[in-house]
Amino acid sequence: MGATSHQAGAAGRALTADRPSSIRNVVLVGHSGSGKTTLVEALALTAGAVNRAGRVEDGATVSDYDEIEHRRQRSVQLSLVPVEWGGIKINILDTPGYADFVGELRAGLRAADAALFVVSASDGIDGATRMVWDECEAVGMPRAIVVTHLEAARSDYTQMTTVCGEIFGAEDPDAVVPLYLPLHGPAGPDGHAPVTGLLGLLSQRVYDYSSGERVERDPDPAELALIADARSRLIEGIIAESEDESLMDRYLGGEDIDVKTLVDDLERAVARGTFHPVLMAAPAGDGARQGLGTVELLELVTGGFPTPLERAAVTVTRPDGSARPEVTCDPAGPLVAEVVKTSSDPYVGRVSLVRVFSGTLKPEETVHVSGHGLADRGHEDHDVDERIGTLTAPFGKQQRALTRCIAGDLACVAKLTRAETGDTLSAKDDPLLMEPWTMPDPLLPLAIEAHSKADEDKLSQGLARLVAEDPTMRLEQNPHTHQVVLWCLGEAHQDVALERLRTRYGVQVDPVPHKVSLRETFGVKAAGRGRHVKQSGGHGQFAICEIEVEPLPPGSGIEFVDKVVGGAVPRQFIPSVEKGVRGQAARGVAAGYPLVDVRITLLDGKAHSVDSSDAAFQTAGALALREAAAEARIDLLEPVAELAVLIPDEYVGPVMSDLAGRRGRVVGTDQAGPGRTRVRAEIPEIEIGRYAVELRSVSHGTGRFARAYARHEPMPPQIAEKVREQAAKGS
Repeated sequence: MGATSHQAGAAGRALTADRPSSIRNVVLVGHSGSGKTTLVEALALTAGAVNRAGRVEDGATVSDYDEIEHRRQRSVQLSLVPVEWGGIKINILDTPGYADFVGELRAGLRAADAALFVVSASDGIDGATRMVWDECEAVGMPRAIVVTHLEAARSDYTQMTTVCGEIFGAEDPDAVVPLYLPLHGPAGPDGHAPVTGLLGLLSQRVYDYSSGERVERDPDPAELALIADARSRLIEGIIAESEDESLMDRYLGGEDIDVKTLVDDLERAVARGTFHPVLMAAPAGDGARQGLGTVELLELVTGGFPTPLERAAVTVTRPDGSARPEVTCDPAGPLVAEVVKTSSDPYVGRVSLVRVFSGTLKPEETVHVSGHGLADRGHEDHDVDERIGTLTAPFGKQQRALTRCIAGDLACVAKLTRAETGDTLSAKDDPLLMEPWTMPDPLLPLAIEAHSKADEDKLSQGLARLVAEDPTMRLEQNPHTHQVVLWCLGEAHQDVALERLRTRYGVQVDPVPHKVSLRETFGVKAAGRGRHVKQSGGHGQFAICEIEVEPLPPGSGIEFVDKVVGGAVPRQFIPSVEKGVRGQAARGVAAGYPLVDVRITLLDGKAHSVDSSDAAFQTAGALALREAAAEARIDLLEPVAELAVLIPDEYVGPVMSDLAGRRGRVVGTDQAGPGRTRVRAEIPEIEIGRYAVELRSVSHGTGRFARAYARHEPMPPQIAEKVREQAAKGS
């Protein structure tokens, strides 16, 4: 680590790996603004993938955003940047740091074999990043940490490494330690001394970047003294993770362990996911060829991060659910690839980013597409054969052609018209299905309407293409409120969805207030008489019926009872009355919401031998129900949700207070792991329309919640009155 250098390459050409051992897949994780995309550009420059201006041969930049990202100055999607270092192909997966796009982060974690956590020396570590670290910890994903923003006046690398140890090394503080210390140049007018180089703790060498290129030299006595304590702690941490049990005794006995042994043990511990080194990096200055710390970072990735061969075997099934032996990372094995991202290109059409877990994917071959089981989110299951188009490696806006993509590698596939994010690609004569990864449940509703008739004609297709790209989005056609609802992860997620509909698919929509599915019921028993008598030449209309309505227990629905005696209403017209009252109940009797939980009893009526008809008695039944409602107290019923809120212990009080302010009833709390509590509550759905946004604020981005429908119950009179007034204005 830091003792050798490698030759860079790959500028202007597609990188094709010939064996899994020459591939590293690494995902960058960090909060928005931590410097992930800038770090990718710095690594690409050092690896020779771009020139000094940060551009590839034809002028495109490695960090070219799509139009939405360019306007927002924020990453909103997963991007892949392949570079080469020392004969190793590194697939760098840059993920958005904003919580609304956590689905893109999940896709990056699925496609990668190791994670690089990017933290800002000036901003610290947010709660969401800590949660992702815990998720990686749970599955044993190898991780390292890189500290950025060293140029900020208030940055403090030493303090930041201490914070990383406290937060990321809670279980084992000795497993999160720095590999390098900063070498500072002269202080500026503001008193801030810039970082100009690195002091290698293992190699005891200085790597000076002050000239714009990495220059290696021996440390002076003062610099050697500076690294002594940190070096001892690093060596002890490495030895503690070593598989050689005699190493600790030798070290404690005063033996000087050679650097190669320490580096080898360090790399093995990093690849196992039990040791997490801290490094630093900064972009190259004007005219510089290498960014500070980028060589060391590339060496860690190639030497310490695992190859795809070291990833656990993939469990697959057949589409019919029958079991199949595990598949390993073998280019000659059965084809198993997964779509980790779907996007649309105005010229190429749908483009799928895939990770090949087994076998070799080739252009222009027919593959089997197996569905992913997200039908509840508007993503239908798939079980079809499709012919793929070209294979390419993305680089900014470029797509560089590939002749193949072997097990362990990633590539973009064109012309997969049916495949969506999360689908499995396999051989057409041996269809297989990978278990889908966990996606967050979208809980922020966005009700939309087409802006014009022309937009209405294109809306269905535009929405289908939108949700095909994003498995974290759920499309709902609500049968009760008759609204089209996009369920999203947050406000930024909503904004991007609307912008993509408009710019990519040419569909203009207007957001409208989201409606919850209210109900109506009778609060007391009531009676009504429906009289429909009209005579205007020829056959007239004659029907009279008398009904009684009484409330029933919740969940009873509509019950119709016939108690007519003496044939006052002829038998053939009894179903007509029932149809009329049920139709009126569906339309509502007070504020336009469906009527439920009542018994409607037909008591009496009158008919005419000539003028009575099915239509007349339907109308009379509806009139009778409306008259009964006019004389009774009608209660509005609102849906109540069961809420489970998962938060760190320190936010339990604020969250419970917030729930109480929303008419919520806390029904219990329980521990959900170290330092985390699950708060269970019942709360009216009308109060949690924006809870996905507001919980994030209350819990500083660390809270999550799940919701499930519980029941409908009476709405408080003062709130019900406001709803009736709004319904009257809208009618």
